Amino acid sequence: MLNSNDGATPESNASSNHADRLAPAEEEVHLVPPLNFAMVETGIFRSGFPESKNFSFLQTLGLRSVICLCPEDYPKTTMEFLRSNGIELYQFGVEGYEEPFVNIPDDTIRDAMKVILDPRNRPVLIHCKRGKHRTGCLVGCLRKLQRWCLPSVFDEYQRFVAAKALVSNQSTGHRKTMDDQKPVVP
Repeated sequence: MLNSNDGATPESNASSNHADRLAPAEEEVHLVPPLNFAMVETGIFRSGFPESKNFSFLQTLGLRSVICLCPEDYPKTTMEFLRSNGIELYQFGVEGYEEPFVNIPDDTIRDAMKVILDPRNRPVLIHCKRGKHRTGCLVGCLRKLQRWCLPSVFDEYQRFVAAKALVSNQSTGHRKTMDDQKPVVP
């Protein structure tokens, strides 16, 4: 007399049941942070301009707001990502410079700082094109409000701008590059 297994042995039936219980393979999700991504403090992040390959990573942050310091229009795909995730965009069009604290209007800094300091906007991502100079200036202003000493503010700034950073030599008035430490005459 055959049982309901149609002649299957208990061993083969057990392995078949185990295979049925396995979930189908899910598509692997790669979490790729934007260029120069870092946490500034809890609920405040910084980076370069987010690209579509960064969207899965950004979703893990639960962002409420993005502060963009670039004057260019936001790409359509990025705007759709923000809308579909309920993320508010605050855009402050600051022209790019490779030197800190040059030609960024005080009112722009104040307006951007208001967004950062309002806890209703957190978690917030601050970014510019590469996450270096403009973002570094805004984060530096936050650090001063947090009572960081100026050398620590500049150290953090230099970590993100790397070898392209220009450091002012206060004793000679010359600028030096980080990589060769030779004076660059303005």
